[in-house]
Amino acid sequence: MDYQLYTLSNGIRIMYKYAPSAITHCCLLVNAGSRDEQHNKEGLAHFIEHLLFKETERRNTSQILNRLELVGADLNAYTTKEYTCIHASLLNPYLERTIDLFEDIVFHSTFPEDELEKERGVIHDEIASYLDLPEEAIQDDFEELLFKDHPIGKNVLGTTETVGILSRDDMKQFITANYNTDEIVFAVFGDYNFKKVIKLTDKYFGNIAPNHSKKIRVTPVHNVSSKHIVHKPISQTHCIIGNQAYASSHDKKTGLMLLNNLLGGMGMSNRLNLEIREKHGIAYTIESNYTPLTDTGIFSIYYGTDTEKADKASRLVHKELKKLREQRLGTLQLHQTKQKFIGQIALAEENRMSLIISMAKSLIDFNYVDTLPQIFEKINKVTADELLAISNEIFDESKMITLLFEPK
Repeated sequence: MDYQLYTLSNGIRIMYKYAPSAITHCCLLVNAGSRDEQHNKEGLAHFIEHLLFKETERRNTSQILNRLELVGADLNAYTTKEYTCIHASLLNPYLERTIDLFEDIVFHSTFPEDELEKERGVIHDEIASYLDLPEEAIQDDFEELLFKDHPIGKNVLGTTETVGILSRDDMKQFITANYNTDEIVFAVFGDYNFKKVIKLTDKYFGNIAPNHSKKIRVTPVHNVSSKHIVHKPISQTHCIIGNQAYASSHDKKTGLMLLNNLLGGMGMSNRLNLEIREKHGIAYTIESNYTPLTDTGIFSIYYGTDTEKADKASRLVHKELKKLREQRLGTLQLHQTKQKFIGQIALAEENRMSLIISMAKSLIDFNYVDTLPQIFEKINKVTADELLAISNEIFDESKMITLLFEPK
């Protein structure tokens, strides 16, 4: 292993990865996100994340925001469908200051009514800003179609209606039900003695009362193929095509990640970009994405184009999917696809914040973290026959959901 691990008596796990640098990156990851919200409470996990920075039993908003910024550190947070993450980048001498602040905002926030009302307005503005971006809004609407009537399909931000009625009691109940100490990881990527990291984290996190209540997550059912057209006051046609995909623990996950990268992943040389942008010049942005979750996954292809070119773009996208369903990759193609993906993963490790968050997620999901050689070994084991089988399962047109935003 290229990391060290320690578990506090309350179940909180401390992960440490050494890096010879003057800069430390750390995160506190909670296995709680928007899919854990109850019906009509959509947006609650994200609302809590906002309010963690507002007021605690010991600090007011200004003291929280200045605690790290006054020493040049960067503090931020985000919420996904399955996680809440608080993270910071800082100079090495300020690790204790950061741990102290993290413990305070996560476990001692007071959610005062005046701050709650102010932040409610901020989130309403955030929702409105996303609605003004069709390339963002279409993804949220697509996921709602893909996971119809399931919490995974709901927008992480919630709606203006649900956010408008969320209360302080809702927040406390959500935290009690979902901020389980044995599903929290605090991860540090920096230049320290591991014993020092343990000592500091035990000092601040060690006295947190254990909470081991277990959440119940219901696996979504697979929805049937459908096509939806929505008219909006926009100048381009935006389209998203996709399907439910493999969970993070599925043995075909690596194969689909490889296929996604070949089809529309990073860089300009993926198949969709070469065919639709470079060869035909009919889309500025075209990409595919695969997001594995704990019990399902999301595969999608997105593009935006002039309305008169939308049908042609759609035909070309389906032509590329058909190729992958019908034509087995040759030996050289498969080798090049693997080498490209392996190189991108290796380069991504240079982003140390993303890396330490990814490691913390892996620890929560699987109780282990793969090393780079282990990841590369999994990629190199994927065969052309496996990719063909995955393509026929995930890229099957009879299972695809299509959503179009068209100009009024």
